[in-house]
Amino acid sequence: MYRPQAKLIILILTGLTLVGCSGTRAYRTPQVLINKNEIYQDTELLKNDPVNFIITTPANKKFLGIPIKRILYEKAHPEPEEKFDAWLSKKDNRKKRLNRLLSPKQVLALKNYTVKFNDWLKNNGEPAAVYDSSAIKASKNRIEKYYKNLGYYNVVVEHDTLHIKPKQVVLKYQIYPDKQYEIDSIKTNIDSPEIESIYNSNTTNAAIKQGDIFEINNFEKERERLFTLFRNNGIYNFQQNSIQFIAAIDSTGKDLKIPVTIQIEDPQQRINEVSTKIPYRNFNVKEIEVFIDNLNSQNITNEFTDSIRYNDITLFSKGKLKYKPQAITSGIAIQKNQPYSDFDRTLTYRYFTNLKNFKYPSINYSLLSDEEDQLKASIFLTPRERFSLGFDLDFSHSNIQDFGIGLGGGLGIRNVFKGAESLELNIKNTLGASRDIAQAGDQFFNLFELGADLKLSFPRLVFPFFENTWASVDMNPVTQMILGSSIQQNIGLDKQFFKATYQFDWQPKKNKKVQIKWIELEFVNNRNLSNYFNVYKNSYDRLNTIADTFNIQPKFVDVQGNLSIPDGTEGFINAVLNNETILDQDDDDYKIVNTVKERQDRLTANNLILGSSLSMNFNSQESIFDENFYQLRWKIDWVGNLLNGFLRAINASENEQGQTLLGGVSPSQYVKTEVDYIKHWPLGKERVIAFHAFGGIAIPYGNATNMPFSRSYFSGGSNDNRAWKAYKLGPGSSNNINEFNEANFKLAFNIEYRFPLSGPLKGGFFIDAGNVWNIFDDIEDSEFRFDGVQDLSEIAIGSGIGLRYDFDFFVFRFDTGFKTYNPALPQGERWWKEYNLKSAVFNIGINYPF
Repeated sequence: MYRPQAKLIILILTGLTLVGCSGTRAYRTPQVLINKNEIYQDTELLKNDPVNFIITTPANKKFLGIPIKRILYEKAHPEPEEKFDAWLSKKDNRKKRLNRLLSPKQVLALKNYTVKFNDWLKNNGEPAAVYDSSAIKASKNRIEKYYKNLGYYNVVVEHDTLHIKPKQVVLKYQIYPDKQYEIDSIKTNIDSPEIESIYNSNTTNAAIKQGDIFEINNFEKERERLFTLFRNNGIYNFQQNSIQFIAAIDSTGKDLKIPVTIQIEDPQQRINEVSTKIPYRNFNVKEIEVFIDNLNSQNITNEFTDSIRYNDITLFSKGKLKYKPQAITSGIAIQKNQPYSDFDRTLTYRYFTNLKNFKYPSINYSLLSDEEDQLKASIFLTPRERFSLGFDLDFSHSNIQDFGIGLGGGLGIRNVFKGAESLELNIKNTLGASRDIAQAGDQFFNLFELGADLKLSFPRLVFPFFENTWASVDMNPVTQMILGSSIQQNIGLDKQFFKATYQFDWQPKKNKKVQIKWIELEFVNNRNLSNYFNVYKNSYDRLNTIADTFNIQPKFVDVQGNLSIPDGTEGFINAVLNNETILDQDDDDYKIVNTVKERQDRLTANNLILGSSLSMNFNSQESIFDENFYQLRWKIDWVGNLLNGFLRAINASENEQGQTLLGGVSPSQYVKTEVDYIKHWPLGKERVIAFHAFGGIAIPYGNATNMPFSRSYFSGGSNDNRAWKAYKLGPGSSNNINEFNEANFKLAFNIEYRFPLSGPLKGGFFIDAGNVWNIFDDIEDSEFRFDGVQDLSEIAIGSGIGLRYDFDFFVFRFDTGFKTYNPALPQGERWWKEYNLKSAVFNIGINYPF
C-alpha cells in the first residue's frame, strides 16, 4: 500500500474514532425533558392553532419518532479542542506515533477536522428540551397576552405535567378563555376638519365596528386603513402615530362592552421654544415636472437644455429629448390640480420600472413657496443604455447526443420607436455528437440546431385602427410581437419550425392577469421522414416482430433478418395493407400494422396551426412568504376557424380525406380549453399541504380528425404523476406501447405534504392521480378512449416521498414515485402490484411542481 493512501485511511479512521468518542454526556442533561406539548382550550386539543407557536417550551423535533437533531447536538462536545488534546496526550506514545505516521501537519489537520465536525453537529442539532419552570411561566404569559389580543380579557391559563418515561413528561397547557369582549360604541375626537371630513365619508370599510369582537389585530388594520386613506386623499404629511385608540375596559370583568374613541391629533411643532399644533390640511398637486438625464452627460441637474410641455406636464431633457412625450406622460398617474395620493405615486413608480428603459426612478414632492397647500411633483429618470449584448455557453448530454455544446447570444435595443419600446433578438446554435448516427469518415459534430427569436414589446396595447380605452396604464398593459424559427439536422425528423405571435397582456386587478393572443401561428416541417423508425423504436420493434412471422419478401430485411429502415419498413407496411401477405383486416397483427401506419402518418405530417387564445389567471398570494393562497388559471384556444373557412370559400385544393390544403399542408382546426387550480394550506412553520387539480380537453373538428402532437396532453414526469416517466402513462388502460404516449383529454390531481427536516433540507409525501385519454377523435381502440364515467377507473395513482434542498433562489427537488394503482394491468392486479423499489421512478426537478 502506498504511504499517501495509508495516511488517508488512518486519518479517516482516526477521525471517525474521535467522532464516536465525542459522543460524551457533556451535552446530555440529567434534567427532565419535554417529550411533547399539548394545549387545550376548555376540553378541545388545539393541534394546528397559532397558539402552538408562541410557547417558549417547544419539544425536540422528531423524524419517525426519533429526535435526530437532539441526538446530533448531544454527540457534540462543548470544548472540542481541549477534548482532542486530552485524547492525544492520554497515552504517552500516541502523539509521537501519529506524528511519525501522519506528520505533525496532518495531525493538526485532524484536530481542525474534529473541531469543524463538532461545530457542524451543534449547528445542525438542537439542545434538549428541558423542563424549565421559568420558561413555562413565560409561555403562560404569552398565551394570556395572545388571548387578550383576541378579546378574552378574563382568560386563565394553567399547566400540568404527565410523566410518560423516566425523566420525560408531556407538558399540558389548559386555557379557560371565558367570554370575549365586544366593541360597544365608536366615537371620534379629530382635530383637523379635513381629516374628519375624509373619515366620515369612508366608514363603510372600517376594520372595527360596533358589535365586533374586541381584537387588537383589527385595530392595527384600522390604523393602517386610515393612514392609507388619508395619504391617498391629499394629506401629504400625515403620520401614522397621530392615530390613537382609547378603550375603557371594565376592571371588574362584568361589563363585556367596551366603548372606543378614535383620536387623531394634529402634529406638533416647536416654534420659538413653544410647542404648537400644525393642523393637517389637504394638499393639491399644482405642478408636475419630469427630468430626463443623459447617460453621457456630466452636467449637474439644473443644466437641462431641452424642454416641452405635454398634457400639463413639463419635460426637461439633457440634450434633445429622445422619447415621445406621450410615452413618458401616459404612465404618470399623478394628476395636476388633484389631491396628493400615495397610490398615484406608487403607480407612477411601477410604470417607469416596468418600462425597463430607465433605472429606478425618483419621485420627490416639494411645497411651492408662494402657496401654502400646493405641491410640485418632480420625477427624475435616468435612461438605461440603449443597447445591451449578452452571450451564453452551455454543455449538454442526452439520450439523443453524447456531447453537445451550445452558443447563444442576445441583443437588446430600448426605445426603438421613441415610445419606450424594446426589441430583443436571441440566437442559439447547438452542435452535438452522436455515435448512433456516425459513419466512417464523418465529422465529430454530426448534430446541428440553429434557432432565433425576435420579440418587440410595447408598454401599451397596440391594435391597428383602434384606440386603447379599456386597459388603463395602472393595469400594466403590454403588447408583444414575436417571431421565431429553428432548424435541425440529424435530430429526430429534422424539423423546421416557425412561429409568430401577436398578444396583449394586462392586469385588471392586483391578483388577476389576462392574456389574449390574437394571432398564434406555428408551422412545423418534418424534413427527414425516412428517419421515423430510428426515432420511434417501439413502433419499429412491434412491426419487426410481426414481419419476422409474416414477411415473404427478402428485400425488406437486412443481413440480420430485421426490417431495413426506411425501405423495408415502408415495403412491409404497404404489403400488409395491400393484402399481399396472409394477414387480413380481421387479424390482430393486421390491426397493429394499420395502427403503426396511422401513427406514423400523424407524427410525420407537417402542421400548420393558426388561431387565437384567451387565458385568465387569479392569484391570491400576497407575497412569496404567503403560504395560504390559491391560484386559478383558465385558458381557451380556438384554432383554424378563420383560415379553413377562407380556404373553403376560395375552393382551395383538398386531400383524399376532404381536408383543405395550404401549400400542401392541412391546417389544424380544434377548440381547446383547460383549468388549472392550486391551493396551499399552512399547517405550521414550514409545514404545508399543497393541492393541485388540472383538467383539459382539446376537440378536433372540421378540417381535422386528431390533434397536432405538440398541442396534445401527456401524463407522467417530475411535475405530473411522478410514479411514471414523462409520456409513459396512458392513454387510458393501454400499456405504454409508444415512446411518446399522448391524447387530447387529461385529468390530473396531486396532493403533497411538505415539512422541514434540517435547515434548508425539506421533505415531502405526495399522492398523484391522473391519466390521458382520446375523445372525439379518430382513435377507435377502447383502451385508449374515454367513453364515459366508467373510464374514471383508469385514473392512475402514484405515491411517494421526496427530498428538497432550498438554495434560497431555487429549490433542488428529488422525488421517488411508486406505482400504487396501475390501470394498464389486468383487473384485480392493479393495486400495489408494482409498489416496489424495482418499479420506482426517480425524478429530479427544480422548484416545487405546484
